[in-house]
Amino acid sequence: MDTRLLELLVCPVTKGPLTYRHDTQELVSLSARLAYPVRDGIAVLLENEARVLTDAEVEEGRKP
Repeated sequence: MDTRLLELLVCPVTKGPLTYRHDTQELVSLSARLAYPVRDGIAVLLENEARVLTDAEVEEGRKP
């Protein structure tokens, strides 16, 4: 995922920042507790396509 593009993208639910997780190919919004898939290099920023994050994933994402 291009870091310049990532700076422009925001969560469609909260309008907050997204973090790219290379291992799962997802854009994560900790504030919305959602993970949006990236398919063939294209971010699918639709709430109904997002996966709900577990409590453990949210806590892990908040660690510095």
